[in-house]
Amino acid sequence: MAQRQSSVMSSGDDRPFHHTKIPADHSALIQSRETGVVVPDEDSRPRAKGLPFAKSWVHLMAGGIAGMTAATVTAPLDVLKTRLQSDIYQAQLRAARASQPHALAAMNPARAAMYHLSETLQILGSVYRTEGWRALFKGLGPNLVGVIPARSINFFVYGNGKRFISERWNNGEEAPWVFMTAGMCAGVATSTATNPIWMVKTRLQLDKNVSERSGGAMHRRYRNSIDCVRQILRDEGPRGLYKGMSASYLGVAESTLQWVLYEQFKAALARRERRIVESGRERTWWDNTVSWTGNFGSAGTAKLIAAVLAYPHEVARTRLRQVPVINGQPKYTGLVQCFRLVWKEEGLMGLYGGLTPHLMRTVPSAALMFAMYEGILRLFGPVE
Repeated sequence: MAQRQSSVMSSGDDRPFHHTKIPADHSALIQSRETGVVVPDEDSRPRAKGLPFAKSWVHLMAGGIAGMTAATVTAPLDVLKTRLQSDIYQAQLRAARASQPHALAAMNPARAAMYHLSETLQILGSVYRTEGWRALFKGLGPNLVGVIPARSINFFVYGNGKRFISERWNNGEEAPWVFMTAGMCAGVATSTATNPIWMVKTRLQLDKNVSERSGGAMHRRYRNSIDCVRQILRDEGPRGLYKGMSASYLGVAESTLQWVLYEQFKAALARRERRIVESGRERTWWDNTVSWTGNFGSAGTAKLIAAVLAYPHEVARTRLRQVPVINGQPKYTGLVQCFRLVWKEEGLMGLYGGLTPHLMRTVPSAALMFAMYEGILRLFGPVE
């Protein structure tokens, strides 16, 4: 194969090497002027993109800011999702649907989807009318307390884990298995550290609904987050704060899949951008649109696919965190038992209860969060 040589030395450079480019794969080699031996140039190999270790804290800060913003904007849909996942609301929905079973059965998939969207918006409006606008942000305090460290930990472990794994075990090159391993590490670390916070958030969101449904006959069980933690430790012990952990670990598959898909979409966008530059053609309005919104759309699409595939674990996690409901004992005692009981009592729809508001919240939330994360990394000057 013909080789094109280009010297990289100035006249005063005494380094006995010059670079050789191989057009087929654009890899760089170094050829000794004395021996003629051609060897790979270690400095020219593709390396994992990331921040130097001294700047690794930027992942932590970027993840926290992005998560806080996204959580605040989508808080009402998070409240609605949690309620629809609980068996309390599912019982209400079953009773309402029982009055018109034939009408629902006759719907085609498109009309059924529109019906569920309309039903979701009606419930959201009902919460606003009966409980006030504050109810739409119920649990936002503990949610932010959970979101900020959760997103900080997740982005920190993933961003630095990806760089560490690729440099240690893949010659500095990124690959799908590197993304998957880093995503799993980030998911496990995040779930373990923040499960007690999500436990408190779920209990507080469901607590007021129980009181409302009883017409005031049942008083709210928890006064605030601190009181909720105190009662859980008193009645259920320290393990009570980690209920739903098995479902959270199952959810690591979702976050890992999301990271892998996101990285693949980003790589596809980068290849598209290179083709435009290499072709020398004039950029169209569509090219500019993709350049500005590519990461935003990639994050949203990755989250949509991952969330739909892994959604049942969200329902199981919410059910496992509910307060005891049968003779003072938990109705759901374990992950497998929870899946079996929900399937038996409610069928497939029960495992996907609250999916519509979940997607309405998580897809734009993920898109906003990842776009902010990438923007902050660029602001602080990541290096190749």
